[in-house]
This record gives sequence, structure tokens and C-alpha cells, in this order.
Amino acid sequence: MSLTLWRDLTPLGQPLRSPTADAPHVLVIGGGVTGLVNSWVLLDRGYRVTVLSSSWANSEQRLTSQIAGALWEYPPAVCGSHTDKISLAHSKRWCMTAYHIWDGVASIPALRDASGVRMMPSDFFFPAPVETDAAQDSKMAEIMASGVRGFYRGADLMSERDVDPSYGAVDAYEVIAPIIDTDKAMDWLMQLVESKGANLVTETIEEDLLDIESQLVERFDADVIINCTGLQGQVLAGDASVYPIRGGLIRVINDGSAFPKVEAALTITADAVHDSNEIIFLVPRNNNILLIGGIAEPHKWDLDLTLDSPIIQRMRRRCEAFLPCLKNAQVDPEYPLAQGLRPFRGNNVRVERELRNKSSRIVHSYGQGGAGWSLSFGCAQDVMMLVDEVLSGLPARPMKEMLSDRRAAVKQRFMADLRATL
Repeated sequence: MSLTLWRDLTPLGQPLRSPTADAPHVLVIGGGVTGLVNSWVLLDRGYRVTVLSSSWANSEQRLTSQIAGALWEYPPAVCGSHTDKISLAHSKRWCMTAYHIWDGVASIPALRDASGVRMMPSDFFFPAPVETDAAQDSKMAEIMASGVRGFYRGADLMSERDVDPSYGAVDAYEVIAPIIDTDKAMDWLMQLVESKGANLVTETIEEDLLDIESQLVERFDADVIINCTGLQGQVLAGDASVYPIRGGLIRVINDGSAFPKVEAALTITADAVHDSNEIIFLVPRNNNILLIGGIAEPHKWDLDLTLDSPIIQRMRRRCEAFLPCLKNAQVDPEYPLAQGLRPFRGNNVRVERELRNKSSRIVHSYGQGGAGWSLSFGCAQDVMMLVDEVLSGLPARPMKEMLSDRRAAVKQRFMADLRATL
């Protein structure tokens, strides 16, 4: 569909607020899901947006956002990582924002077909009753109260999904969650932000953004710069804590011919198995493909895995032991193995202004690891708050201070309203 037809036929293809000639101009660096979703939110706010990226979604050399499993999960996720309670709390808030928006996209048939976003059963299995693990029990209670649809708990999920009982799972629960066909969704997001008015520029930046900030501001007439570059945050943000976790997923034909079609995501959470780096992660990618995974190899930079790599062979045997029907699965001949580098950082996800220069116009959003799709709109919501702060001319400060002040302000308003009613 041409951009003109997209704008004419799709209400979503128009920005909620059309930019004026003097509307702030935001330069978004990074063309993955984080960069494109941030651009979407900014465009709907009425800002002018330029997205700069070294490469875009394609079928030859896929971006990390395309390779991702893209199963929405409530944190801590199977492929998630948090070093403190504050980070985990942020991710819970961010993921619920994204949940409701992806759910809304999937609820409209035309958008569901165009975007590749579907709401499907997602089942989590455990080697012991959930109540015996305090962390899992607390997480389940939060999920039940979160607004996630379709919660169901029962050991009968194992027989319903043909899980081998000898594998060791004895408990399970299910939610209805977004599962995203990333190739289709990335193409859709690119068309969407272009139709809303974004200018897409192909260019590679290999320097610390703080060192070249003034040149970028002048060249693009930018009021704010947003860094959504994932692993490149190591260079562009001068962040030595950024590191990759290599992942791999076998793609098999899931059309019901070689084995009963798998129509739900099936996982065992990372902290419920012996080796948290080698997990069960089965996700229907679209109508005909099932992703079989997964692995998590920290600090591995090379994308040199093959179907014959020992860790990939172990991954397939593990999944076949869990779901025996997969022994008959045939790999996708066109794209048998997806592998990529999840962008993690030592100090959790970074959604924050540049702190090395308190007057900088740079805002960072990177380090989402394997949860970029799950956290997308939630992170963008906080980025929007930071953009407003930059445009207000306020000096940069740590995100935790901003959120603390915001909570204090909300409490103050609540108490004032309460006193006024007494």
C-alpha cells in the first residue's frame, strides 16, 4: 500500500495532532521497535520527527527487533534481567502500557492483519506448585490483578498442550497475550511513522552523541535527540555497561501437517529450570511458523551459530522432550535459524536524560534486552515526559528523582483534594 493510500484509508495513518511550522523537531536515532514506537508517540503529540538509522527492517540482514521472539511477558520475563526492585517496578509499569496498546491494535481486524499483532494464549509451566516459590506466587498474583486478559490456572494445561508429563512440569497458568510477527510488524511500523509525517534518514553514527550533539542539533534543526540504538549505546552513550546476550531460535513449519499445529506460546520461566541460559520457549510466529528456543549467551558478539551448533542441537532436543510432537517438525527451508544479540546493560534498562552534561538535549532509551516489544509503549511514555522536560529548559537529573517528585506531586494533589472535601 502506498503512503498516500495508507493516509487516506487508515485513520491511524494520520497524527493525532498535526504539527505546526514551529512545532519542536525531534531527532530519533535508531530504527528498531524502540525508535519507531517513540517516533509514533512523538508524531501523535504534534512534534516533527526525523528517524536516523544505519539500517531498516529487511529480509536479508534482519534487525534485532525482527529476530526477537516478541512474546509479551509480565516481568521478570523469560529473557529479562533486573538487578534491583526499582528496575523491575518500571518494567511492570511499562509492559502494561504496551499490553493494552497491542491489545487494541489486535482488536481491529484490518490492523491485526496489517501489523501481525495477535492476542493468543500464552502458557507458563512450573516444576513445582506456584505457591512453593514466593517470587512466582507473587508474580502470579500481580498478573491476576494487572488487567491482563484470560488468566487461567490448571495442571490440565499440560495435557491440553500435549506436554510430556515426564519432563517435570506439574503446574501451569495461561494468559491471553500479544504475540507479534516481527517482520510484518516492523514493516507496518515503518509505514505508519512515515504516513504520520516522519522523515527517515539512512546514516551510521559511530561517535559518542554527546561529542557531536551540537553538530546534530544544527544539522537537523533538532530541539531534542533521542538515542534508541540498543547495543550501540555502548558507543553512542559512552556506556561501558552495555553488552549482548546472544539468542537463537529454530523456525519450523507449523501448518498442522507434520505435527498438530501449536496455537499457544509455551514457556518455562528462566528461574524454574536448572540452567536459566537454556530454556523452553515455543512461540507461534504467524499462521505457518513456530519458533523453537531458546538460549541466552551473555557477552557473545558473533552470529556464527548453525543448526549443527551443539547449543542449538541441545535446544532442539530439550524442546522435543518437552513437546514430543516436535520430533517430526521440519525447519523452514528459507529461514531455518534466527539469531541475534539482545541489548542488555549492567544497570538495567536506561530511560533517562544525558547526565554527563545537565543542559544536554539528549534522551536515552536503550538496554531493553529481550523485552523491546513488551516494554515499547511504556518506555515511550516516559521518554515523552523527558522530552517535555528538555523543551522546558530544565536541567537533567536522574530518572528516579523525577519519578519521586512526580509521586510526591500526585500525593500532594490527592491530599489537597481530600482536605477540600472535608
